Amino acid sequence: MVAVKKDKINGDALGTGRRKSSVARVRIRPGSGKITINRKPLEEYFVNDQDRLAITSTLTAVEFGDKVDVLVRVNGGGTTGQSGAVRMGLARALVSYDEALHEDLREGGYLTRDSRMKERKKPGLRGARRGVQFSKR
Repeated sequence: MVAVKKDKINGDALGTGRRKSSVARVRIRPGSGKITINRKPLEEYFVNDQDRLAITSTLTAVEFGDKVDVLVRVNGGGTTGQSGAVRMGLARALVSYDEALHEDLREGGYLTRDSRMKERKKPGLRGARRGVQFSKR
């Protein structure tokens, strides 16, 4: 079972999502469907359609698009990593908001953590795997 996180002060449902080096803290409250990311509207923060679709698909999968307001604080990584982190945090927050949604979100793959990270640079190499160029003379 998933741990239910609620804000002690005003009862907002909370969820944390991570992807690559991005971390998103998501807060859900009953409302009209407004999505705010780092105090900016969704369309202004994520200009790429692919990133916006990743976030809104979570709400449309459980038909909560116009029932809740979403507030997000996200940092680290690039736009794709951040949208993936928001997607996972939103799914976790929705489960905290209503536990009956857990099965639908699990089947859609929204609660699965994408564990792929950047491989570290090794000593003596130019990157994670690329070596120095061989010199015959």
